[in-house]
Amino acid sequence: MKTVKILKLAILPIFTVITLMAAPNAALADYLRSEGYGGEYRYELWSTDDGSNYYLKIWPKDADPQKDSYKTTRNFKSSRDALIYFDCNYAGKSLPECPKR
Repeated sequence: MKTVKILKLAILPIFTVITLMAAPNAALADYLRSEGYGGEYRYELWSTDDGSNYYLKIWPKDADPQKDSYKTTRNFKSSRDALIYFDCNYAGKSLPECPKR
């Protein structure tokens, strides 16, 4: 009887620690922040769970985002940086923020 109580007391903290260690990884997800199009392309702007990184998924304008493959960009520190990248490199806009070529 005493052995069972000791095992219960030992196992509970072990499972608690394992659960707490696994929970942050399981809770992380990416979130769709906005979507739109420009030029011959459409995009979805995604961010990490904590909002520290943003990236774009880009398709040709006539593609079906549910079925067709897409290009994923590198990570950006802000949604503004990601959208400027899209405007300069895909939408064909000539913004002051666009790098000179």
